[in-house]
Amino acid sequence: MIKFYITLLGILIGEASVSQSLDTAMIRRIKEEATAHSQLTLIAHQLTDVSGPRLTNSTGYRKASQWVVEKVKSWGLTRAHTEPWGEFGPGWTLERCYAAMRIPYYAPLIAHPVAWSMGTQGEIKAPVVVISSLDLESIKQAGSTLKGKIVLFADSYSDLGMPFKPTAERMEDSALRKLGDTYMEDPKDLDLMAVYFAQRRKALEQLQANGALAILFNGHGRDGTIYVDGYDYKKGMQLRIPQLVVSAEDLLRMKRLVEGGTKVELELDIRTKLNLDDIRASNVVAEIEGTDPSLKSQLVMLGGHLDSWHSGTGATDNAAGCTVALEALRILRSLGVKPRRTIRLVLWGGEEQGLIGSYYYSKMHFGDPATMKLLPEQEKVSAYYNLDNGSGRIRGIFLQNNDAAGLIFRDWFTAIGDPSVQSITRGNTGETDHFTLDAVGIPGFQFIQDPLEYETRTHHSNMDVYDHLLISDLQQAAFIMAVFVYNTAMRDEMMPRKPLPAPGKWLFSDIL
Repeated sequence: MIKFYITLLGILIGEASVSQSLDTAMIRRIKEEATAHSQLTLIAHQLTDVSGPRLTNSTGYRKASQWVVEKVKSWGLTRAHTEPWGEFGPGWTLERCYAAMRIPYYAPLIAHPVAWSMGTQGEIKAPVVVISSLDLESIKQAGSTLKGKIVLFADSYSDLGMPFKPTAERMEDSALRKLGDTYMEDPKDLDLMAVYFAQRRKALEQLQANGALAILFNGHGRDGTIYVDGYDYKKGMQLRIPQLVVSAEDLLRMKRLVEGGTKVELELDIRTKLNLDDIRASNVVAEIEGTDPSLKSQLVMLGGHLDSWHSGTGATDNAAGCTVALEALRILRSLGVKPRRTIRLVLWGGEEQGLIGSYYYSKMHFGDPATMKLLPEQEKVSAYYNLDNGSGRIRGIFLQNNDAAGLIFRDWFTAIGDPSVQSITRGNTGETDHFTLDAVGIPGFQFIQDPLEYETRTHHSNMDVYDHLLISDLQQAAFIMAVFVYNTAMRDEMMPRKPLPAPGKWLFSDIL
């Protein structure tokens, strides 16, 4: 999930109700199938352990995509395929990562290359020099003193601190009642981020020109957890200087040694591979075809993002959401459901680079948010349901300020009959793929989930692996997702819509 910050504002929906006839017998059957015959562990294992990291356009992403296509075909879904959405950049694969301190003594490092970073072109041994700023002028002044050195960028970080709060939690009912708007980024903040990355790139280019052999960044975690990403994915953007992220504990030890006058020498052997054969990227699409002659041209959509970062296997971010969406469809197929509307699954690529897989899909199928020139298919989508907040159970839903939909959802939650799943908030959630559909007037929704350890341990980290999934929570989420998709597909009417947004600059245009 691409996410930078969250602001909360408590706003509750009104007390009015919308009555409708719900198939409570089908809801019970969906719950039974979700709990007694779940295939979540198989799906999650294939997307994570078997496919490996799923960096956009990587071998792992394509392996997972092809597995999904074949699996949903075996369940009887139609039109299952990978759908290219445009030029992305080269795929990137890590083939070897060895990093160790050799002087003053031997110690292996917890380290991982930044995505799309180049390798060391063989094993290198070199002393470490510490810098506290990526200021371009300071690096220029350092000149040849950096030649043949491994640069440790330690900024002002000096204290790991103590983790007095638990890393995992469930949301108390009181917190759910206070939950309101969690706003999108202010475009000014994204502009600042774009400026930061531009300045950082210039500093790295200067380090490269000065002859530095590699640069190490702080992993900003603790207890061996490191947070790793990377944004130089476009063709030709890859710098020659290898970039690695190291654990905070390793960084602080090396910083203290160097600043205390002790020589530190590292040994690195990093091998990476760029795939330039096909720089296009794709989403995965499949359908359960509708059966009502007057409604089957309409769509109910569900999904999550299939791409991940690369230091883990993208389990909570976001194999979890993809697994839930796939399991929801498997449940409906196993029960022989004949939906009135067509149900379309889309698993997105490029989410971590700025929602670009869903952005270009939406632009090709539904319309351009910059002009609000809409395409005919835009009118056919009743709703899109997204899951991308980790492995926690569903506790409610964000409305994106679609109050009329909230009245319908409240009836659905009542029919589900779980008092812990009742929270409905008018507001927005953190940046994920439902925004790209909402931006062109399609009702797009993200579910509220228990946070567990998503923000504190697994999000974009080397700990984002299968063992941090909570399967019982994912079973509950698949049940809720299947019920929402089923109800939307069987309603007489499409889901209500908000007024169309005004044409405007797409939020992530500066980082596409």
